[in-house]
Amino acid sequence: MWAWILGIGGAVVALVVLLPAGLVLSMRLKWQPGLRFVRRLGRDHFNRAVLRTAGGPGESTHVIRHRGRRSGTAFRTPIGLSPTGDGWFVMLPYGRTPDWLKNVLAAGEAEVEVDGGVHAVTDPRVVSRAHVAPLLSRAERTVAAVFGVDDFLLLRRAPVQARR
Repeated sequence: MWAWILGIGGAVVALVVLLPAGLVLSMRLKWQPGLRFVRRLGRDHFNRAVLRTAGGPGESTHVIRHRGRRSGTAFRTPIGLSPTGDGWFVMLPYGRTPDWLKNVLAAGEAEVEVDGGVHAVTDPRVVSRAHVAPLLSRAERTVAAVFGVDDFLLLRRAPVQARR
């Protein structure tokens, strides 16, 4: 009986250690099957819960609103934004493959929900870590290094249109 209990306990410990290690390795190596699994897990299980509060006042998770490039369907995707002088940047831990990123790049515009407000953004561009290095906090540099994040999305705040 003790062997059975130790076996179950060992399996649980192995999962607790190996799952996060597999996640980090998948992201660092940009291993597509691992990235697809993590994205699917987020999309199907976590995003709905996160979207309930994301973009609200004081929230650390924000929302990007975009339209499907083929379907035209409106989507809301939770993201992490960091401010720049004239907009925001987004870490791209999955690289350039997520559909939301392809939609935003194809449209050339989107909207972001930040601190309870909605802001139009334009001129989305994927840039290297070196390009945004001066803007990264110590924590962001650490996350980028651990997960092998080399791509970032720059979003410029759209000029406010005068009402006529």
